[in-house]
Order: sequence, then C-alpha cells, then structure tokens
Amino acid sequence: MIANAARPWKAVAGGIVILVRATPKAARDAIEGIERLADGSTVLKVRVRAAPADGEANDALVRLIARTVAVPPSAVSLMRGGSGRLKSFRLNGDPARIAVALEAAVSEGKKER
Repeated sequence: MIANAARPWKAVAGGIVILVRATPKAARDAIEGIERLADGSTVLKVRVRAAPADGEANDALVRLIARTVAVPPSAVSLMRGGSGRLKSFRLNGDPARIAVALEAAVSEGKKER
C-alpha cells in the first residue's frame, strides 16, 4: 500500500469511474487499499471470495463496491476488464459522496492489515 497516493477514481458527469485490481477466490470480501502498478497508475485493491467463473467474481465485485459506497448494485456497472484482473467500473450517484465513501473504505482497509 502507498500513502497519499493519487486516487484510482475520478469524478465524471453523474458519478465516478474507478480502476480496480481484483483478486478472486480470496478468504474474504474486502477492499484492501490503493496499490501503485508498475506503470505508475493506481488501482483500488479488492478481494472477493467468488471464483472467476461465469461472471461470479464480477458480480461479487459489483455487490461489494455498491455496498461500500451505499448505492444499489444497479448503479455500478463494469466498463472494462470483464475477464482480467484489472477492471474499470462506473458508479452512478453523487461523485462527492461516493468519493468520501471510497476514502473511508481505503482507510478502513489499511487498519485491517
């Protein structure tokens, strides 16, 4: 994890776009913090218990992200990376409120480690 990193999300009209590095088949569902990739970009590091078969892990990611930022799962959509570990999601809603919820989740994730 890196402190004071550039955030892996950005506000867009009507919501936020977030970059995620997913780890399926984990011991628990959790947002673990922010990670810097080799290319210098940052991603939200997320683990889910679901296996990456038949879209189960993607569905689990949508549910976890929605629960984390207190929006319905229908407000979270996968934009890119359906079959890879690096994914892009769009979250519809108030960008400022969603950003605050993501900051809280990142802070909480650091405490659990």
